[in-house]
Amino acid sequence: MSLADDMLKVAHGGKLAAIRGARLSTTVKNQALLAIADGIVAAKSQLEAANRLDVEAAEKSGLASAMVDRLRLTPKVMDQMVKGLREVAALPDPVGSVSRQWIRPNGMRVGKMRIPLGVILIIYESRPNVTVDAAALCLKAGNAVILRGGKEALHSNLALGEVIRGALKSTGVPGDLVQVLQTTDRTAMEELLKLDEEIDLVIPRGGEALIRYVAEKSRIPVIKHYKGTCHVYVDESADTKMASDIAFNGKVQRPGVCNALETLLVHEKAAPAFLPGALKRMHEAGVELRVCPGTAKLAGGVPTRPATEADWYAEYLDLILAVRIVPSIDAAIDHISTYGSNHTETIVTSDYARSQQFLKEVNSSCVFINASTRFSDGFELGLGAEIGISTTKLHAYGPMGVEELTTEKFFIYGDGQVRA
Repeated sequence: MSLADDMLKVAHGGKLAAIRGARLSTTVKNQALLAIADGIVAAKSQLEAANRLDVEAAEKSGLASAMVDRLRLTPKVMDQMVKGLREVAALPDPVGSVSRQWIRPNGMRVGKMRIPLGVILIIYESRPNVTVDAAALCLKAGNAVILRGGKEALHSNLALGEVIRGALKSTGVPGDLVQVLQTTDRTAMEELLKLDEEIDLVIPRGGEALIRYVAEKSRIPVIKHYKGTCHVYVDESADTKMASDIAFNGKVQRPGVCNALETLLVHEKAAPAFLPGALKRMHEAGVELRVCPGTAKLAGGVPTRPATEADWYAEYLDLILAVRIVPSIDAAIDHISTYGSNHTETIVTSDYARSQQFLKEVNSSCVFINASTRFSDGFELGLGAEIGISTTKLHAYGPMGVEELTTEKFFIYGDGQVRA
């Protein structure tokens, strides 16, 4: 059997499983999710051993530190996976829910009901926790999922896949609802991307190069998230300590993720009081500062380098921060509109009118008022977990949870109406 035939078999298995998955009761789906959570707890030692193989190989190969960080299945990451599974189980089931109904002049009652999308292909790099998050959300939404992780996480992903399939089997759920590919061959991925009659949606999670590659090769609709060029704007009315804490957390807490802060914008009236201390704090944490001329003048001896035009567009995924002083909130919004990636932006302000202007005029997928960009995450926003963050405005925008993995169909009740 050729590789193309193998991938067709995988996709067809997913399609058949999706038919059954759409009919599963909420109770059965929740039992399966809780069984996966219990399975991860029971298999902790085996999962750690598998992950160790991946991390050691990644370090020997010289994989970037940000990618190695995403690869680790630490106790905290595993605890969060388990917590996420249990939270997803506790969420309302979107399948079958009715969003609205109305009556037509001829007496017909029309409504919209949520249904699963069908078969979803997830292509991702490094993060083995995506294996569990994707399985959980797709299962709750009644979808089948095909998981194609990167070669750097193969041992971890296969070990997690075994736990998931065991839990599905123990609760009577079709095993092919969650399939973890045992090959990381790029040709296998390309074959799957051709199967638009079997697969309904593709969600790539990883670097910009991977996402652009998938979008170019796919015959199937793709949810895209090219990069996270996230901003914090410190308004003239901002509380200095709050602004410093929010910017520091956004940049330093975990710099290698898409919701990390990349550009700090500061109102010129706030800059003298805010920037010297904030820049010193960043520098002491190992952050390289790429700044505008006005910021350099306020650095107070903290080392900086001049920002280039490319820095305003950059997603560093590292301890590097671009800093710019702006004359107004309008200038800050214009900067975000010009250089941003529609991911996540924050305003720090005590002025309600300015907070509302920022909220209404910044059209990124997540807009925060007085909170860190690091909260742009499905788990943190109460979705249980997330399948990814969409910066494509169709059909979902921002962190994607269970509801974003469904679509809506029309239903109509009549009592004999015919069209004239």
